[in-house]
Amino acid sequence: MTPKQVMEFVKEKNIQMVDYKFLDFIGVWQHVTVPVCELSEDTFEDGLGFDGSSIRGWQPIHNSDMAIVPDPATAKLDPFIKVPTLSLICNIFDPITKEGYTRDPRFIAQKAEAYLKSTGIGDTVFFGPEPEFFIFDDVRFDSSCNQSFYSVDSSEGIWNSGREEFPNLGYKPRHKEGYFPCAPTDSLVDLRNEMVQVCQSVGMHIEAAHHEVATGGQCEIDFKFDSLVNTGDTLQWFKYIIKNVAVRNGKTVTFMPKPLFGDNGSGMHCHVSIWKDGANTFAGDGYAGLSKTAMYFIGGIMKHAKALCAFTNPSTNSYKRLVPGYEAPVNLAYSSRNRSAALRIPQASSPKGKRVEYRTPDPSSNGYLCMSAILMAGLDGIENKIDPGQPLDKDIYGLPPEELATIPSVAGSLEEALACLKEDHAFLLKGDVFTEDVIDKWIRYKTESEVDPVRMRPVPLEFALYYDC
Repeated sequence: MTPKQVMEFVKEKNIQMVDYKFLDFIGVWQHVTVPVCELSEDTFEDGLGFDGSSIRGWQPIHNSDMAIVPDPATAKLDPFIKVPTLSLICNIFDPITKEGYTRDPRFIAQKAEAYLKSTGIGDTVFFGPEPEFFIFDDVRFDSSCNQSFYSVDSSEGIWNSGREEFPNLGYKPRHKEGYFPCAPTDSLVDLRNEMVQVCQSVGMHIEAAHHEVATGGQCEIDFKFDSLVNTGDTLQWFKYIIKNVAVRNGKTVTFMPKPLFGDNGSGMHCHVSIWKDGANTFAGDGYAGLSKTAMYFIGGIMKHAKALCAFTNPSTNSYKRLVPGYEAPVNLAYSSRNRSAALRIPQASSPKGKRVEYRTPDPSSNGYLCMSAILMAGLDGIENKIDPGQPLDKDIYGLPPEELATIPSVAGSLEEALACLKEDHAFLLKGDVFTEDVIDKWIRYKTESEVDPVRMRPVPLEFALYYDC
């Protein structure tokens, strides 16, 4: 929509409130709501002032004034707010210079798309992320100086097979056996269908919905690929809808990668391809039907994978998932159809479908930053003709230790990923997509707010291991 079309839409739908949404530095949607009388065509030029110092990782208090400027192309009806409410995704601007804010994740994604075009390699990059999530019935957690605990529960959890439920009807998926039995073992069909329908109501193209591998309510709903910025927008709508549909049904959803011990975690496999003049540059006559361009793209991902983890797997919890044995894509190898490799080449019926699937990322990531970083690493591979080596068409988990030791892996902790990012980020600075300020702030924030607090706290298992020492 144009600003004029948005104003016409407001009248047509009898809109009463306007909700401005934007993504903070870490990856959580923020919003501010105003009466519709405060919206005009000028708003799409002038924006709305707000306090940038109150947003995680943004402005200091002595320089806090910022502006949110809504993008009229993102106008939708919010499906959850009672009164008719227009939802607009916003960009962040400096109110004095009128320039985009370098720490705005959406602005970084816009610059990544612009950089791709400037290289001449392609004019569009398509991303298709697959965010997995858990649906729980109850979650409790606390951490203080003298105690710490968490507890999640699900009526589907195999740990409840002996619970008195008056009556307990069984049908609880066993560990690693949730993919994908029919009802009644899969008890979440109706809830997922409701999620799908609400996603469709805001224009999302849903391709499939199913139970995932883990017990305890792990699910996946797939939406159609799109360009980088559009996919970033869709991913935020997706998380917003999934969480709110769950809450209104008395459930709770988490996208944290590893909420359960001893079962599969939640990933966000990212399918990617670069197009130019309507043609898929990843299609060719090489391995698995890929072009040289696609192979070099893979080489760039493999070269920068440890640094990429700082954005694709940005939580300390991410590395509870990235361990061998749970379909975790820790091994830096590429292969056709092989899900034990970090980079997979899915089967495609035509050249249009040729793509690379990077399986390492997880849904705790900030989608705009995650996909922008993947693109920049791949472009670095293409620009420098980085050879990814030979494919590995074996079950990597079944390799003998001596052969497995020759395969490089992704970062083993957030601390390692941030250290690698500090040393290896020149590829992200091209085209001013990421800036030194963004890299420095990301490393400092993640270290001070996440790595250090987790590192310094005792955990319950340590009492079981060491209390009697």
